[in-house]
Amino acid sequence: MTSHEREYSVYILTNRAGTVLYTGVTNDLERRVEEHRAKQIPGFAAKYNATKLVFYETTLQVDEALAREKQIKGWTRAKKIALIQSMNPTWSDLSEEW
Repeated sequence: MTSHEREYSVYILTNRAGTVLYTGVTNDLERRVEEHRAKQIPGFAAKYNATKLVFYETTLQVDEALAREKQIKGWTRAKKIALIQSMNPTWSDLSEEW
């Protein structure tokens, strides 16, 4: 990746119980996950303690990332769970090693 290219991430957070699924998009995944953990972003994720990163995918195209976020948000809960399990079957926190 060259210095002028930016990576965009679509991500899904859940709470400890796995009952909440929050989908978002960002140009800095590590920073955004930390903001969610620190409750710096008011709203759904903060209200329901969605701080565990269980899915993400990246692209260099912001329009692709926004379209994918909208697509996933329109899915049923079952389809979102299937997506998470296809890439992260144990629902591990993907940000633990950061």
